[in-house]
Formats: sequence, C-alpha cells, structure tokens
Amino acid sequence: MFLKRFGEDFFQEKTKRIIIICLVVLLVFVSFYSYKSVHYAERLLPKTKVNNINVGGLTIEQANEKINTELTEASVAISLDNKLWKKIKRSELGWQKDHSTALMKIKQQQTPFAWGITNLLGSRHELPSSYDQAHVDQLVENLGNEILQKNVTRTPTTNAKIEWREGDFVIVPEKQGDTIDVAAAQKALIKNLENGKQTVNVEDYYAQPILTKDDSQLKKLKDQMNQLAKIEAGYTINGKQVAIPAEELASWLTTDEKADMQLDQEKVTAFVTNLNAEYNTMENPTPFNSTKRGEVAVPVGIYSWTIDIPSEVAALSAQILKGKNFNRTPVVESEVPDIQTSIGNTYVEVDLQNQYMWYYKEGKLQFETDIVSGKPSTPTPPGVNYVTSKSTDQILRGLNDDGSKYASPVRYWMPIDKTGVGIHDSDWQYAYGGDLWLYRGSHGCINTPPAKMDELYPILEVGTPVLVF
Repeated sequence: MFLKRFGEDFFQEKTKRIIIICLVVLLVFVSFYSYKSVHYAERLLPKTKVNNINVGGLTIEQANEKINTELTEASVAISLDNKLWKKIKRSELGWQKDHSTALMKIKQQQTPFAWGITNLLGSRHELPSSYDQAHVDQLVENLGNEILQKNVTRTPTTNAKIEWREGDFVIVPEKQGDTIDVAAAQKALIKNLENGKQTVNVEDYYAQPILTKDDSQLKKLKDQMNQLAKIEAGYTINGKQVAIPAEELASWLTTDEKADMQLDQEKVTAFVTNLNAEYNTMENPTPFNSTKRGEVAVPVGIYSWTIDIPSEVAALSAQILKGKNFNRTPVVESEVPDIQTSIGNTYVEVDLQNQYMWYYKEGKLQFETDIVSGKPSTPTPPGVNYVTSKSTDQILRGLNDDGSKYASPVRYWMPIDKTGVGIHDSDWQYAYGGDLWLYRGSHGCINTPPAKMDELYPILEVGTPVLVF
C-alpha cells in the first residue's frame, strides 16, 4: 500500500516538472520570437533578395548601401572572343543610386511577425528598371555591331536544307558554326543589367540551326520536290512542242527559312521571258508549212501576239505545283480577239510566188484559185494577217502611180490588214496567175476571179488567219 502511494506521488511530481519545463521553453520561444519580430519591424525580413542581392536583416539604409556597392557601382564585364570587350558600371547607364523608396515598399509589404516563415522560404524582388534608355540602347547597339564585325570572319551556322544533286533532291545536314546570335547576346546583356549578374560572355550564344536533317517536315518536303521535279511539262506554241527541261524545272524549286516550298519566281520569269523572245509573233516570223514551197517563214502581220509574262509566270507556277504532267499554251496579249498561239489547221494561204490562194478548214481544202497580187510598185505586203470583216457592194478608192484617183466597185470585200489590203473580186482582170502581177498587178489587194469569189465569200469566216508570203 505504501509502495503504491509512493509511486503515485512520484508520477505526479514528475508530470509537474515536465509541464513547468515546457512552459519555460514556450515562454523563452515566445519571448525570442517576439524579440525578433520587434527587431524586424525596422528591418527587411531574413532571406530577402533584391536583384539576387541578399538584404535580409538589413535596415533600409543598410540595404540601399549594399545594393549600391554590389549592383549600382559594380562593373558589368562583357567578354567577346573570350576577352574583355567592355567594363561598365550601371550608374554610367543612368541606374539610380538611391533605392530607398523601392526598398521601403518591399518592407511595407512584409509582416515582421512572419519572419520565421520568411526565414524558411525567403522572398525575391526586382528593382524597377531605371536606366537611361538611350544609354542602354546605344550600348546594346554597339555590342551588336561589334558582334556582326566579328561574325564576318567566323564560320556561319547553317540550317539543314534541300539541294538538287545528281538528279534528285537530297537533304544537306545542318552545320554548327561559331557565329554569335546577335539578338540572343543583346538580350542576355539587357537581362544581366537588370538582374545584377556581373558578366556577359557572348561566346555562350552561338547561333543554333533552326532546321536539322531529322526534321520530319523537311523530309516530307524533299519527297514532294522530287515528285514535282519528275513531272513532264511543256508547251504547244507556234505548232511546236517545247519541253521544259527537267534540270531547269528542278532549279526553280526551292525552300524558304520555314521549310516551305517555293518556286523561284526570278527563274520562272527568266524562262517565260526567253520563251516569249523566241516565239512571240509580234517580233518573230511565223514558221509555216506551205502547200507548194514547204516550210516558209511568214513575216509579222496584224495576227500576232506576245506572252503576257506576269500572268503566264503565275499560271505556270500554279500548274507546276499541282504535281501532274501538263502541256499548256501560254497566256498571251494581242489586239486580235481570241487569238491562238498556233495558226492551227483553218487558214487562208496566199502564195505570192506561185500567185495562188488556198483555203483550208480543219485541215481540209475548201477552196483554191489563181490570183493577181500587187504590182511591183504597189506590192502586196507579206505577213500573218486575218479576215477583219466582210461586206458586199463596196467601192475601193485610192491613188494610181501617177497620182490620179481610182474608184473600183467590187461585189465582195474582205480586208485583211490595217493598210487597206484585202481579198476581193476583180472583173477587170481577164486572166489570173502566172506573171500577170508584173504588169497588170493590183494596188496591193489580192484580185480574185469573180466566180471564185462567189464560192469563197459565203464560206470564209471573219477572224480566219490569212498567211501572205
């Protein structure tokens, strides 16, 4: 019984001692924490960093002095080619020396009683940028210019690209050079000026390739370009087939910096320009397979055209990008409505050497006759022309060689150029063909037997090409 009572008394005494000790510890802790809270009422909380500078536990005045020492008056060293390029104090760039106002705002946002939490977590702040922007801009520009000069002698970084080699488009791998990325180095300088870091080494900012040989889009583009390079492309022009050489077409295909396929418009324009120079009929004679004389070159007349180069470049580019074989006729300009780039197989043929005329429609002979063309003093002008209109019962007027006027009534009249030359009946001629044109020739028109004009006039349509040679 005695032992039991003794044990209970001992336990109660021990409990009291533990409680007293805990109260004492708590009192000490509260006293210490309260003391620290009072202490931080006039100071920045622990682990407070401003622009990476630890100002925790300092008064506003002390923090301001430390920032001036470590940030404002400290030099920023800029290295180029691993050598010091420039060393400059932030104060020289207009950075303010008195940060009291900004520090006071930070302090006012802090709660002294929360110093314990802040001691564990810390807090970070950035001073508002207060540089003289003109000074900073000039420094950044000078750095950029210096890097550009250095880059001239460096090996440039190149992207992976697509090139035509030995009959195929292939991917040429990227190449890492040692040129400096100007924009990245300038951005780093600005950032370091603001965050308190004291060194900028532009060698850390090598230009990096944007496209690599493993880029899936680049591989897909290469396959598309190879497909386009193998299409069969050409023109039908002046009755001839003009192929676009595969090597030339491939040389037009290119890519931009974003790996988008393009057609080199300068090269396409050059091709179309050369095509026009060789085949346009406003400057070049028209090759023609005549009935009796084989192939002849018929001089330029009013039935002529030239390629509309801008329109044809656009149309040809669009046709190529479809990726299918094609044969096209060019977009042309002409005063003649609905003109074709080839004479085709419907036309009138006037052979001055043989004094003969034929009319073919869709390749089939519809009409033929002897004629009398212009006499030596007023020859019928050769050229590729066309029937501009048709009329009946006209009086043709003009001047004879001696200056006297003439007026010749005709039943059928079909002008073919702008000089007054046309096809008409001529009842004053007693015969046709041979060398009658030498001494009984016309004033330039194509005299046709009246009976033959009865046949020709109804079947010959306005707009039909007339080749005189």
